[in-house]
Amino acid sequence: MRKRDFGSLGPVSALTLGGGGIGQVWGPTTREESVATVVEAVESGIDFLDVAPGYGNGEAELVVGEAFQGRLPQGVRVSTKCRLGSPDASEVAGLLTQSLDESLARMKLDSVDLFFIHNMIIPDDAADLYQGTPRSLFIQAVRPALEDLRERGRIGAWGITGIGVPDAIIETLREDPPPAAVQAISNLLDSPGALKRYDALAIPRAIIETAAARGVGVMGIRAVQAGALTDAFDRDLPQDHADMADYLRSGPFRALAREVGESPASLAHRYALTMQGVSTVVLGVKNRQELQECVEAEDKGLLPPDLMARIDASVRE
Repeated sequence: MRKRDFGSLGPVSALTLGGGGIGQVWGPTTREESVATVVEAVESGIDFLDVAPGYGNGEAELVVGEAFQGRLPQGVRVSTKCRLGSPDASEVAGLLTQSLDESLARMKLDSVDLFFIHNMIIPDDAADLYQGTPRSLFIQAVRPALEDLRERGRIGAWGITGIGVPDAIIETLREDPPPAAVQAISNLLDSPGALKRYDALAIPRAIIETAAARGVGVMGIRAVQAGALTDAFDRDLPQDHADMADYLRSGPFRALAREVGESPASLAHRYALTMQGVSTVVLGVKNRQELQECVEAEDKGLLPPDLMARIDASVRE
């Protein structure tokens, strides 16, 4: 598998195995199949695992712990997250440490390579409108606590989610010290789908561009937009759901995928891999069959400019 630059963290595999699928967020699977999927991902050349306590109430982290028994294969790195919210500043360091300790226990590890804040960073004047971590709290307490964890060797680096009020994310990326990584929407619709919990226009490509300019590694997420860019959802959704709206909107894209002889999921992953500034694309697969399709998609290489343009036109006409 190809390696790509991941900011200050060095080279990383073009694909990262995410924890949503193996944590049973994206449809049912079994612990046995999840463990086998993690092992096969590493054997396929994936060298980064991205999990979180929120993926199946710790299930994804337990899968990693069972797969490797605390001994990650050489060169394999792992990230996890903490959904912090808006506690009192005096509680921040303790909450981050507690979340990290619990994650490490589930994975049977002593440290992680990357530790993300798993909720929006929001403007102070939007604290009554949105759930998340206000910027002033992030500056005053969260960033110093993350830096302390890094300096003590509990984490290799820290990152933020790029899903949220765009101006707040971009401001945070521009400050010093910047995060080592950001997780940003990377799909052909530029859509967060049901994760859009703010009123401003979603501008994920501006977030990616800002991150790249700062040397911040970009983990591209939602390449298939929660299933909207596949043949069919693997879960029941109401017709008025935001992800269903994206599925209906992307009908012409699925037709184009059939025309070029590729599955929508494969083509959507290749699109995300071709996006400028994306370091690695996080997979939400839940079994080895889905994993293999993504690995094969990466092996096909980047999309040519003319096909990228046709894909863009298919969802913007």
